Amino acid sequence: MRTSRAFQSLAIALAAVLAASCAAPSHPAAQAQSQPLVWPPSPNEPRIAFVGYLRGPKDVGARPSALRSMANWLTGDTGEDLNLRKPFAVALDENNGLCIADTEANLVCYADFSRKIWRRYDGVGKVKFASPVAVARRNGVFFVADSRLSRVFAFDENGSGVFEIGAPLQRPVGLAIAGDTLYVVDAQAHAVFAFGLDGKLRFQFGGRGTGPGQFNFPTCAAADSGGHLLVTDTMNCRVQVFDLRGNFVSQFGSNGDTSGHFARPKGVGVDGAGDIYIVDAVFDNFQIFNPSGQLLLNVGESGDGPGEFGLPSGIAINTDGRIFVADAFNHRVQIFRYLGAPGGVAGGTAP
Repeated sequence: MRTSRAFQSLAIALAAVLAASCAAPSHPAAQAQSQPLVWPPSPNEPRIAFVGYLRGPKDVGARPSALRSMANWLTGDTGEDLNLRKPFAVALDENNGLCIADTEANLVCYADFSRKIWRRYDGVGKVKFASPVAVARRNGVFFVADSRLSRVFAFDENGSGVFEIGAPLQRPVGLAIAGDTLYVVDAQAHAVFAFGLDGKLRFQFGGRGTGPGQFNFPTCAAADSGGHLLVTDTMNCRVQVFDLRGNFVSQFGSNGDTSGHFARPKGVGVDGAGDIYIVDAVFDNFQIFNPSGQLLLNVGESGDGPGEFGLPSGIAINTDGRIFVADAFNHRVQIFRYLGAPGGVAGGTAP
């Protein structure tokens, strides 16, 4: 009789777990508050609003399998082991799927918001990631820069290797894709390497220095819709702009501790109007500039609340004006939204 009752209790518990797994998921973990958090503050017209956090699978509506739900129930596991530990870089593919490089977990995660899927990759074949610091995705292929392994890996959504790039790379730290070209920022070589999406080297540019077209430990890159590549020249405290052949176009920024200057510029992103977003790991914020390099707005400060950061590093802006910022020491990606009409942060009227 006791055995029968035990099995009956287990069956009831399993049914409850299965029911819970089918319940409607919650969406980005910390939803915007009753009073929206916006920048700039009132009485100015708001341009950027805080939306929420992305910490793990639950925040994209991904459901654990029935088997995993039962295992979690039996072990008391809340599923938080699947959450981000130190998200360092973010990138969006052509379908607005979000790629995340987690340097503490040595994982690459992929959030498919439309299909409510969360995937994790710990390596390619028998090779495990040692320090994945940059990621990109195009046409179903992931590209991951591992600074410790000194390689860039390309693999499909099943985790099967497509190719890998070693030499001449020394310490690849940033990736950007424009058209059929993969740009790899190499901090140790103080250069940018351009490869085809088949992994074949096309050209490189840069070299250590402070002059136009030279770098001092560059970190990140992004391409805009106007045929430009933007590179954060971190230790020179500036952003350099090139054409897609690597020819120097312009630069902006300098060392300083006030808005419009940089201390440790890291992630770079560009919105549909051509405005440029730069994450600063020391200022714990991101600053927005127009295409000419004039400051428009700064967002964020140090802390662990909404709109506050702990060593932010990467940024990406999707086609709907959503802004994703890798908030490394707070173990999350923060999500913001551009409020203005077409015309960028400086123009248009907020709804």
